[in-house]
Amino acid sequence: MLQRVTFQQPHPLHDAAGTHRLEAAAAASAAPHAMMQRAGLALARLAQAIAPHARTVWVACGAGNNGGDGLEAAMHLRHAGYRVAVTWLGTPQTAPPDALASWRRARDAGVAFLPDAPEDLGPQDLCIDALLGIGLSSAPRSRPVATDLQRLLRRVQAATAPVLCVDLPSGLIADTGQFAPGLEPAEERPRSTRHTLSLLTLKPGLFTGMGRDVAGTVWWDDLGIDTLGEPPCALLSAPPAGGPRAHASHKGSFGDVAIVGGEGLQARGLGMTGAALLAASAALHGGAGRVMLALLDGGALQVDALQPECMLRRFDALALDTATVVCGCGGGDAVQGVLPTVLNEARRLVLDADALNAVAKEPALQSALARRADRWGSGATVLTPHPLEAARLLGSDTRRVQGDRLRAAHGLAAAFRCAVVLKGSGTVVAAPGQTPRINPTGNGLLATGGTGDVLAGLLGARLAAQQITEGNGAAAFDAALQACWLHGEVADGWPAGRPLTASALARALRPA
Repeated sequence: MLQRVTFQQPHPLHDAAGTHRLEAAAAASAAPHAMMQRAGLALARLAQAIAPHARTVWVACGAGNNGGDGLEAAMHLRHAGYRVAVTWLGTPQTAPPDALASWRRARDAGVAFLPDAPEDLGPQDLCIDALLGIGLSSAPRSRPVATDLQRLLRRVQAATAPVLCVDLPSGLIADTGQFAPGLEPAEERPRSTRHTLSLLTLKPGLFTGMGRDVAGTVWWDDLGIDTLGEPPCALLSAPPAGGPRAHASHKGSFGDVAIVGGEGLQARGLGMTGAALLAASAALHGGAGRVMLALLDGGALQVDALQPECMLRRFDALALDTATVVCGCGGGDAVQGVLPTVLNEARRLVLDADALNAVAKEPALQSALARRADRWGSGATVLTPHPLEAARLLGSDTRRVQGDRLRAAHGLAAAFRCAVVLKGSGTVVAAPGQTPRINPTGNGLLATGGTGDVLAGLLGARLAAQQITEGNGAAAFDAALQACWLHGEVADGWPAGRPLTASALARALRPA
C-alpha cells in the first residue's frame, strides 16, 4: 500500500541485506515479473499524484532492475496520456529478465527512447530517477563509474524539474545515507523538489547522513509483502508519549539535575560558563524538578540573574548519588579533575562535550565509564557525542563515523555499555540490547553554537524524571529518544525566517 512516511508512528528500517532477503522470498512465491509490475504501478501512481499536470515525464533508467521499475512506470504513464521519454542504459541483450519484459511493455506502449534528457525539460515537468537501486556498497569502488551513468546522474541531480527517486536517490547507499565514491552530487542541496518512493522496505540511509537532504518527501509501498519476518536493523523514532502532570505532583516527582561544567578562564580573558548555563536552562524548561549548577569557574559566578531558579552549588556539595548529573558542557580542562568522582558516584549520568574528550584521552576514565554498567546498569548513562567526539572515543576519524553512523553508535554503546546519542542529521540513538533508533525531527536551524548543550540539559531532565522506575535498564535509552525528539521538534516548528539561538531553543522546550 502506498503511503507517505510521517513521523507520528515508529517505522521499521531494513538494510540492503535484509531487503534482498525479503525480495528473494517474495520473488520465489510470486509469478515471474509480478514484483516489478507492482513496483512500476506504484511509481506511476505516485508520479501522477505529485505532478498531475506535467508536460513531460523523463525517466532515467539504469541497466538493472531499478531501471526496470522505471520502464514499467513509463508504460503506465504513457497509457495515462503523458508525454514520456526514457533514457535507458541497458540493452535487450544484457537486461535481466524482468527488466527486459518491462522494456518490451514500454516500447509497445509507444514510449519514446532518447539518448539524453529532453532539451525542454523544466520546472513544470517531472524527472524519475531509476538509475541505481540498493546494490551500492560503501566500500571503495574497484573500477571507475561508467561515463554514461555519471552523465545521466548529473542531469538528474541538476534537474529543475521535480525529481521522483525510485527506492533511493541514485548513488546514495541504503545502509549509511552517504554517497558512493564517484556518485556524489555536485551541490549539497538539490535544486528541485524531491520525492523518494522506497519499495518493499524503508532504508535507514533515507533518514540519516545526507539522506535527509536528497531524499525529500519519503513515500513507501510494501508491494503487498509482509516484512515482519525480517528483523529491522533500526527503527525510525516516533513522538514520546505525553500527558498532563498529576495534580499531586511536587518538585521531587521529577528529579534533580546537576549541571557540572562551565570552566572559567578569566585570567586569559576566556570563559565557558555559557555552555553550562544553557544546559541548566534546558533542564529547567524541559521539566526537571530542581536544577543545580556546579560551575568549574572558581566561584566567579554567584547567581544567574536570568535564571534565579538555578541553585548554584560547589561541586563537592552535590549529592551525586541522588541527582542526575550532566557533565562536560563547557568543562574545558577543569572537567578532568572531577570526572573520576562523577563516573564513580553519579547514579544517573549524561556525558557531553569536554567530558567525552577527557574520556577519549584517558584509558583509566574509559575503564571507569565501562564499569558503570556493573554498578548501576546500562540504563544509567548516556553519551552525547557529535561525530568528531565519537571518532575520538572510537580511535577513528570523522569520515569513518559519518560513513556508517549506525555502526559507529552501536560500537560506542557496546564499548562503554551505555546509551549513546550520535548527533547529526538523523541523530542515532543506540544502547545495549536495543534496536537502534534514528530520530527524524530537527533541521539546519540547529547548526549553531550551544544547541548541543541544550540537548544535554534536556536529556538530563528526561532521565531525572525516570528515577521513580529504579532498575529500568532502558531508562537512559528512553530518555535519549524523548530528548532528541523534543529538541528537534522545536526547530521544526520554528517560524520561517527567524534565527534559532540556543537560548531561545532552551526556553521553547516542553516536558514530554
